[in-house]
Amino acid sequence: MAEEEKDPSKISTSSFMSVPANTTVETPAPASARFTWTGGAETIDYQATASHIEVRDDRGALEGMMFSLAYVKVDAEGNPDRKRPITFAYNGGPGSASVAINFGGIGPRRVRTDGMNHLRMDAPVEDNPSTLLQDSDIVFLDALGTGWSSVAEGTDPSKLFGLDADADAFARAITSWLEQNGRWSSPIYLFGESYGTTRNAVLMRLLGERGVGLTGVVMLSAIFNWVQTLAGEDMYYLGMMPTFAATAQFFGKAGAGVDEDEWFDRAMAFTEDVYAPALLRGDRLSPEHEREVAERLSEFWGLPVEHILEHHLRIDLTDFRQNILKDESRVCGRLDMRFCSDAPSPMQGSSAWVGEEDAADDAVEGAWTNAFRSFCHDELGYHGPSRYLTNNWENVGHKWGWEHDELGTEDGKSPVPNVALDIAIALRRNPRCKLAIIGGRYDAATTFWNVVHDLSCQYLSPEIKERMSWFRYGCGHMAYVDKPTLDAMGKDMHAFYEKK
Repeated sequence: MAEEEKDPSKISTSSFMSVPANTTVETPAPASARFTWTGGAETIDYQATASHIEVRDDRGALEGMMFSLAYVKVDAEGNPDRKRPITFAYNGGPGSASVAINFGGIGPRRVRTDGMNHLRMDAPVEDNPSTLLQDSDIVFLDALGTGWSSVAEGTDPSKLFGLDADADAFARAITSWLEQNGRWSSPIYLFGESYGTTRNAVLMRLLGERGVGLTGVVMLSAIFNWVQTLAGEDMYYLGMMPTFAATAQFFGKAGAGVDEDEWFDRAMAFTEDVYAPALLRGDRLSPEHEREVAERLSEFWGLPVEHILEHHLRIDLTDFRQNILKDESRVCGRLDMRFCSDAPSPMQGSSAWVGEEDAADDAVEGAWTNAFRSFCHDELGYHGPSRYLTNNWENVGHKWGWEHDELGTEDGKSPVPNVALDIAIALRRNPRCKLAIIGGRYDAATTFWNVVHDLSCQYLSPEIKERMSWFRYGCGHMAYVDKPTLDAMGKDMHAFYEKK
């Protein structure tokens, strides 16, 4: 689940390679089986179905086959409740399949995690005590070019691998699933993680424009304004500041004796009250003031004052990851900064290499994929291709088209999208739609401060903001890796789905 956030201004869409093992329209036959979920004294009978959904354009031409794994609660006769909520869930990347959010997160089965330790490939799988299936049926979707989802032969991937085209493909797949399964009476929800939240933002608007009313949207580890990914952009450093502070406290380098949430709140306030004005002044900041800010940052981050001054208060993620545990010859993670690995050898000192390596991803992704493959093959009898593209950044994300139609703006299109505008449009058009924002203190891939900032700049009405629920946990990007967070998130999602 190595979900990548790259500089969209530097990604070329001029030439697309074929997607390995995924340019085909031949798909296995659907497979279904009945199961029973058990959580304490409660049980849920459900049917799991692995199948593909045709994605066709307005002329009926096949663009791709989107793989889905649906979990639907059924009664004793095997009939679904067609008025029960239905949630469409996916990961992001772009280029990531939905395995992580399924077998790691909100599906009825999960791989049992072990704190910050790397999992064995045969880690035990158990009924997920906090599965979203308790509140909603769930359909997990793999984006085209990922997992077992395929691009139709003869279709130019450049027409599909882009921000607006991806949202269009998902809108078509979702409406097809609703029609084929007779679920138009169900309250409809979206649940996206990482780039899946960018997809969510556009889908909220797009589905509404196509007559599909949403009851709620869940944004897990969100990124909306992609300007924060651009090199040298102050919004990047501002977003990292509280996350670095939380990580330093976790490793005992700062914040001794302070409650974790209070420490994060202090860092959030410092970011806006002190750090942001200092960065905005650039070299107009006096040396004396720059040192004062560096000393405060050192207290938050546990890094030497002189090191911070050498970088003019701007420490990037790779630098922090390499230096916070340098005395232990360790490098901390990116998706979840609490995970660690041995530092690479001096021969592998490339910052690009270090930046791409991530202990948080290595610790869990392989076990999730193995559990998913075992479930599909052994229990569903679904025999997919030998290669499942859990992550296909090289052929999908690396060639992503970032230009986005930003409605209502003078220029119309932007190569560096800000989909917070789409969220605002969708909520103003459908003020009854609920929105949940979930973030973690140790997530350096999609930092929490930026999400708060981006939505606050939409100036939504108090009535709309009352429909928004914010959840900040002591976790990283994949909130569900952390068992206490998984339990808390399960309870919070129950309350969110119950909210009228």
